[in-house]
Amino acid sequence: MKVIVRSRAALLRDFELATGMHRLRGRVFKERLDWDVSVAGGLEIDQDDSFKPTYLLALEQRELVGCVRLLPTTGRNMLADTFPVLLDGHTAPNAVKIWESSRFCVDTKHVAVTAENGLREATYLLFAAMIEWGQQLDLQAIATVTDLRMERILRRAGWRLDRLGAPRQIGTTKAVAGLLPVTNDALGAIRAAGKISGRAIEAPSSLPLAA
Repeated sequence: MKVIVRSRAALLRDFELATGMHRLRGRVFKERLDWDVSVAGGLEIDQDDSFKPTYLLALEQRELVGCVRLLPTTGRNMLADTFPVLLDGHTAPNAVKIWESSRFCVDTKHVAVTAENGLREATYLLFAAMIEWGQQLDLQAIATVTDLRMERILRRAGWRLDRLGAPRQIGTTKAVAGLLPVTNDALGAIRAAGKISGRAIEAPSSLPLAA
């Protein structure tokens, strides 16, 4: 299993990979979690996909098994523009060294549990890849809007969310916003818990980060 990095433009040049990612998001967020997201033809795509995000994609034998989307907080993003209520009146992060993650999901039907705490290899690899990628950009933190279930998963993996506000009910989800530190300590904890040796991301020379 490995993690690759793709810009939006690069992803769209690979029809099969792009379709697989949006189909996985549809299955996870609409069918499994019942989030209020729009799905057409089984594909979940939203406006944030048009803002030139970067994607981290977990592959096993060339099959997509997980993904996460990343956007700079200096532009339009989910926390500032869609869920500011989660900030309890505080200003949303807006800094070059803070990016936002969203649409994190893993194909639990095809990836076996690999740790005593019930987490999957793809989950650990994507968490580690997020930090590795963040360190390449010299980020301090990654902002995210997630649910309490995912906050518990992060904690079990060794990556604690620094809440930016109290959890609130949004649709069928108890949501919370927070910052995830991009540090060697966090990366070390995730690698140890997930028994990851070496880098989670492919060699940097193969990573198209720009659109």
